[in-house]
Amino acid sequence: HPKVTIQTIKKLYAEQKPIAMMTAYDYPTSVACDRAGIDMVLVGDSLAMVALGHDDTSQVTMDEMIHHSKAVARGSRSPFIVTDLPFGSYQSDERTAVENAIRMVKEGRAEAVKLEAGRRAASKIEAIVHGAGIPVVGHIGLTPQTAVALGGFRVQGKSLASAQSLVDDALALQESGCFAMVLEAMPSLVAETITRLLRVPTIGIGAGSATSGQVLVLSDMVGLFDRFTPKFCQSFGDLGPRMVDAVEEYKKDVRKGAFPVEGVHTYAMPAAAEERWRAYVQQ
Repeated sequence: HPKVTIQTIKKLYAEQKPIAMMTAYDYPTSVACDRAGIDMVLVGDSLAMVALGHDDTSQVTMDEMIHHSKAVARGSRSPFIVTDLPFGSYQSDERTAVENAIRMVKEGRAEAVKLEAGRRAASKIEAIVHGAGIPVVGHIGLTPQTAVALGGFRVQGKSLASAQSLVDDALALQESGCFAMVLEAMPSLVAETITRLLRVPTIGIGAGSATSGQVLVLSDMVGLFDRFTPKFCQSFGDLGPRMVDAVEEYKKDVRKGAFPVEGVHTYAMPAAAEERWRAYVQQ
């Protein structure tokens, strides 16, 4: 697959070809996305929950995100890599936001960063895009980093006022320089309106089919996350139970001495050396 760049994404958008984005958290998931020909890989802070077992995404640190982003970069040759700036890494001021975005590109090998915030983060996005020259993906609607303030993981934009607020957020983020935007958990109609109003691609997750592209959490999609599956996620595989079955099978074989199989999973000494070894052991 040829390398995907911002130009590729703009071309897909201009040709109205839906953009396929997928999360990846480590080398194996990244290789899977690469081989499947995914357009954009998102090193999402959802890894806090699905890869590190935290209760929410706000607990993951900048260092942890860099660690995972590096691993993903090693496995993705073709997809365009976007990494989340975690909670607390950009909220305080423009300077901190820029410094952390630079770290994510320099150390984490990300090609763009994603910020979860509405118009209140506009000045930070502007500083990252124009001050540091780093591409930014916006993220509005349900923003898991601040889900507590939203009253939990709830659909946004269901009332007129709240839908208007999302439109204002989207326009402000476009104005700040975002080259794409994630729309999460909002009525399809609202996402469709935002997509029509913007001049940049929208990537939906639980935002209907009228967006310019889609993104899902890989662990949700293949059944590897055991706590819950969001309503908007379709199952494309059931790897979790299959993994448990494989481990159980292994344990049974170890218990009854069926694994490893002599001559199949084992190494032998050359005949002459074996003879000498047996004689040595006997002494």
